[in-house]
Amino acid sequence: MKQHPKEILKEYWGFTDFKGSQELIINTVLQGQDVLALLPTGGGKSICFQIPALAKEGICIVISPLVALIQNQVDALKQRGIKAIALTGGIPFDEVNQLLDNCVFGGYKFLYLSPERLQQEMVQERIQKMKVNLIAIDEAHCISHWGHDFRPAYLECSALRALLPETPMIALTATATKQVVTDISDNLKFIAPLIIKDSFSRKNIAFKIYTEEDKRYRLKLLCTSLEKSAIVYVRTRRLTQEVAQFLNDNQCSATFFHGGISKKEKEKKLNLWLKDEVKIMVATNAFGMGIDKPDVALVVHYQIPDCLENYYQEAGRAGRDGRFSEAVLITNQTDENLVQKQFLNVLPDTAFLKLIYNKLNNYFQVAYGEGKDAKFPLNFNKFCSTYSLNPILTYNTFQILDQNSVIALNESFSKKSKVQFLASKEQLFRYFEQHQKLMPIAQTILRTYGGIFDFETKINIQLLSKKAQVSESKITAVLEQLQKDEIIAYTAHHSDLEIAFLVPREDDSTINIFANQVKERHCIKTANLHHMLAYINTTNVCRSKQLLSYFGESKLEDCKICDVCTNRNGFADDATLQKVSQDILNTLSQNECTSRQLIADLSYSDLIVLASIQHLLEEGLIKINTKNQYELE
Repeated sequence: MKQHPKEILKEYWGFTDFKGSQELIINTVLQGQDVLALLPTGGGKSICFQIPALAKEGICIVISPLVALIQNQVDALKQRGIKAIALTGGIPFDEVNQLLDNCVFGGYKFLYLSPERLQQEMVQERIQKMKVNLIAIDEAHCISHWGHDFRPAYLECSALRALLPETPMIALTATATKQVVTDISDNLKFIAPLIIKDSFSRKNIAFKIYTEEDKRYRLKLLCTSLEKSAIVYVRTRRLTQEVAQFLNDNQCSATFFHGGISKKEKEKKLNLWLKDEVKIMVATNAFGMGIDKPDVALVVHYQIPDCLENYYQEAGRAGRDGRFSEAVLITNQTDENLVQKQFLNVLPDTAFLKLIYNKLNNYFQVAYGEGKDAKFPLNFNKFCSTYSLNPILTYNTFQILDQNSVIALNESFSKKSKVQFLASKEQLFRYFEQHQKLMPIAQTILRTYGGIFDFETKINIQLLSKKAQVSESKITAVLEQLQKDEIIAYTAHHSDLEIAFLVPREDDSTINIFANQVKERHCIKTANLHHMLAYINTTNVCRSKQLLSYFGESKLEDCKICDVCTNRNGFADDATLQKVSQDILNTLSQNECTSRQLIADLSYSDLIVLASIQHLLEEGLIKINTKNQYELE
């Protein structure tokens, strides 16, 4: 291996110079000092630990939270001819053993681990036998209670300091407040760390908020004029499909991406987008991390994110090539009301945690002081029905119990049976003429789930059983018959989950251990959402200034390209108002237009166009006709 960082950069990455603080970070790590690197999205975080690891003998251990992110980085290293291994979930014991041997004896340069994998005793024992030259903690904000994506398993990263006390450590993140920075340093037991923070400012991104009752109209407007790539973020898997279909129906090339599609399908969709065969990717936040596409010109948040950290990280996937780009959030008052219900009203308090834990033990007849390592299959819907529980609150409680190692849930948790009608309505009519006994249950399904002809839809067998007043087995039998006759596509999930109790039953005492942490996390989530809503509703301060201020960075000048700046500057300029008015008159001399059509046709902000229309009405130069269109007087 070549020893000089710039030689390694040139050989493997093809660049001749570092950007930002990369070179300072790399040299500090090579000197054996701990580093906390706060670099913006697209700031080249991975190079900061990959190059010093390549410059020294031995292997670098990388802790990363997402399997997709780990796989992307390992694949990228392999493509450059660098030996790297990923230990993710689902690998058999014998294979894990062999991979760890390869790390000890096989000349590998990188071992990527999830924090959960790090907790395994076998992994820790084998790490002590490796010649480790660097420990890298990626997405380090996950270690902090104050972070937007806190993961309790990340607290185990500190074990690496005990295992390898002489090995330098680097932690990296794209979003961190002062509290998060302190938490990272304390939890990782950093020794005199160098804390480096590059400016989070993205001067080429115009941050904009659009308040629209008809959000799809605004989205279509943004995507119709798009020349390069775009990402549209939504919160649900179902909405990824609906929005992608809407865009395609309006001549905007789009596909969708979410965590529920197969690996093969994900790769296919990603490649279509990366190769510009599809312009727009409509996705949940499962998409984007670790994917480097420099020419994304537009990132749209179609729904309000839960915090500014997530918003800024996702918006920052625009304009990595340094060219002008837009990060747009489309919202309305209904969205603001809904987001509080979705994020805040579903947070279980301590009393509810204790209630669910008690009910769970009673459900399986676990005696006090017993239950450790016991496993049971659980029908989630039946459990909720038995005790008249709110399913969403109960789901979130199970997750908290899982995060705090009270119980363990297997991967099938929350899966439901899925149905999509394949036959047309005319075919259905003819089919039910011959199969009238199946019709009542089929009608119940159709009345309960909209869009079931267009999309694979999760269904609740228990709910359908109550509505149709028949047994669950009868519902299942009808679904199987409809599938056999090729009327529907049907995927059955009869068991929601397997649940394992990890500690003996001690009722309230079990929950009291982490009750204060849960309460604190709820306070943080509430504060995060309030910051997000304050950002949306503050219309007199430059968007970039607001965002940078949140991350503890002051900005003296306005960006001049966000919606706040352009609206403010636009109204101050009489010459611009005059020019827009003339452009409106020229357009109306050809055809009558609605205000929407004028906004779409003219390359000015909404408010400037609307102000110009008002000016022309007052001057008597235009009028409104019976079709609510503007025309020349």
